Parts: sequence; C-alpha cells; structure tokens
Amino acid sequence: MRPFFKTWLTICLLMPLAAHATNREQRLPNVNGFTPKVHATTSSAKSVKLTVKRPTQLSKANGKAVPGLMAVNTKQSSNVLSRAVNVLGTPYRWGGSSPSKGFDCSGLVKYAFNDVKAVDLPRTSNAMAAGHGQKVERKDLKPGDLLFFKLKSRQVNHVAIYLGNDRFIHAPRRGKSVSIDTLKKPFWDKNYVIAKRVLPKEQNNLRIVQR
Repeated sequence: MRPFFKTWLTICLLMPLAAHATNREQRLPNVNGFTPKVHATTSSAKSVKLTVKRPTQLSKANGKAVPGLMAVNTKQSSNVLSRAVNVLGTPYRWGGSSPSKGFDCSGLVKYAFNDVKAVDLPRTSNAMAAGHGQKVERKDLKPGDLLFFKLKSRQVNHVAIYLGNDRFIHAPRRGKSVSIDTLKKPFWDKNYVIAKRVLPKEQNNLRIVQR
C-alpha cells in the first residue's frame, strides 16, 4: 500500500479521537446530574482546587458497578490504531507477528499493542477473549477495543481491533492481507461473539485550578 494513502487513512481515523480528547479537557463533567461550578474570588483569595470524580457506570451484564468503564485512554488508543493502520496490506501468515514476516489475527493485535506497557496480551485470540479486559456491550464500543469472533468453530478463533463506526482492522486468513472491514456485513455480524476493553483507563479525577 502506498505511504501517502496510509498517512491519509491514519489521519482520517485519528482526527475524531483527537477532537474527543480536546473536548473532554474543555468540559467539566456532569456528576450525578450536577455540574460543579467554580465561583470567582477576590484577587487576594488563595488558589481554589476542585477535584471531580467521574460517575460510576453500571454494567448491564451483572448489575454491578464498573468504575470508569467508558474512560477510554484516547492517546494510547490513537497509538494502537496508528500502528495497526500502518501495516495495512501486510500478507496474512499463520504465526506471524511482524511487518516483515506477516501477521495472523492475534499477531496483529499483539503488534499493535506492543508499546502499551500496561497491556500484556496472550498470543491466541481464544486466550485474549477468555481472561483479559472488561466486557463491553456492542453499543458502547470505542476505538481500540478488541472484537472476537467464532469462525466455523465452537470457540473464539478470530480477533480484530475496533476503529469506530462499526469498522475494524484485522488479518483475515490465508491468501488475504491486513485490511479494514465492517460489522455491518452479515458474515461478521453473525459470527461476532464478544468485545473486550484492554487499554488502561485514563485518570478518574479531574482537577480544576483557579487563581
């Protein structure tokens, strides 16, 4: 794949993430229906510090509270997607985990997450699905989440990285190359099993300082 096209595609995919991160820094989160306000003080007043905790989200799967489930680390997510997109067109190779030797599905995921020190994924898609990360409902998918599929098997045997807007990047099978596909296709929709969020969460506290 031509370098220019890869660069253009990377920019298109990562711009929404950058915008999301910027907006979050500018807005004070609504906590349990109440938005804290910081009132002006006199010039002689000391600095005022306000710490706001993000609301706890409930998991529909078991009704238990899962703190910060939706707090996606946008910077690390961008890095993961960038590494994956940069190897678009690399041939599939069973057991492969590098641009020079090719990729299988889990090898591509391991490669994309290689620079995230807090994430140590196992080598197979089934092991990744079994014990790593938090389960995410399909409607709550965020870029960087892992998607798992059962392809002509009783257990998970395929993994992909979610890009957003129902799209994902993966290493499909022998004879194919690393490519982008969509959950809107009947084949992938039918064989979709579960999604996991493995990226570390962002800080749950937001500090606002007024001088």
